[in-house]
Amino acid sequence: MAEASNLVKAIRLESPSVIPTSVSILPAMWIHHGDDTQHLVREFPQFFPENYSVDYSDPNAVAHGTYKAGEHVDEWGCVWSNVDEGMEAIVTGHPVKTPEDVYSLEIPKNRDGRLPHGFMYLRLLDLCGFENAMMMFAEEGEEIETLISKVLQYNKYQIEAVMDKFGDIAYFGDDQGMQKGLAIGPERWRKYLKPCYKEMYGMIKQRRPGTLIYMHTDGCIHEIMPDLVECGVDMINPQFRANGLDNLVRVCRKEQIIPINLDLDRQLFPFATRSQIFDHVAECVEALYLPQGGLSLNVELNYEIPIDNCAAILEALEKYRHYKG
Repeated sequence: MAEASNLVKAIRLESPSVIPTSVSILPAMWIHHGDDTQHLVREFPQFFPENYSVDYSDPNAVAHGTYKAGEHVDEWGCVWSNVDEGMEAIVTGHPVKTPEDVYSLEIPKNRDGRLPHGFMYLRLLDLCGFENAMMMFAEEGEEIETLISKVLQYNKYQIEAVMDKFGDIAYFGDDQGMQKGLAIGPERWRKYLKPCYKEMYGMIKQRRPGTLIYMHTDGCIHEIMPDLVECGVDMINPQFRANGLDNLVRVCRKEQIIPINLDLDRQLFPFATRSQIFDHVAECVEALYLPQGGLSLNVELNYEIPIDNCAAILEALEKYRHYKG
């Protein structure tokens, strides 16, 4: 509860007592390194829910949904394939095979409030496949507008269904960027996607003005971070490696103050020395820290990171979450 309170304070720039941190452990980590992972959780309880544990004795019980090996068909008819139990699947079957298929695509009837990662932009790619979606964006015809309209309508139904269940923070995730920029470019993104997020998040702000909107988005997205704020996003979860610390400092500290939950460098962690891990966390905190808040730190642990490095990451988090400048 204290960590949640600090996150709210960080977003609202109300001087949290420490820099909030979030540590997630992928199911594959439990499957491959169950005993060591449990030891980490016990050694660093400050980063995990009270009495947090996972029954990793049965690998089949650890992973759920698209994290399970095999195939899974979602409500839109997209086929997800997974060959590595505990890791996320990828979409290998796309129901929209031609632009004309957009018109016969039916909006799912479920109204359960489910808005999974990739609920808007990535949903377009999942439905069509990357190349077909890029062609439709390039041609800027009626097909892409119709597809966007259907996905947006479904998402609005889902938001409406869960609206009154939001707490202090409403969490959303949808990767906008590639490693070096937006696949459709910032101008097409502003034309086609920005109005969607503005409309969806605007629904929440209108009915629940006190609810904060948190948006996870992977890839190089620093060009559109101010746009996301204009859409109603209160905190953005960007990646260190894809965006670069200099860009994040420029966009989120010098040009304006944008609260961020920084995704620390997951590409570095499998190969780093202990000192490199501490240096990385220190560099990020020292560059982005503000006494009033606006900064949180995020770490994802998976089985390709040596256990000693996982421990070093958590030790570095413990040291620098108390940073005061």
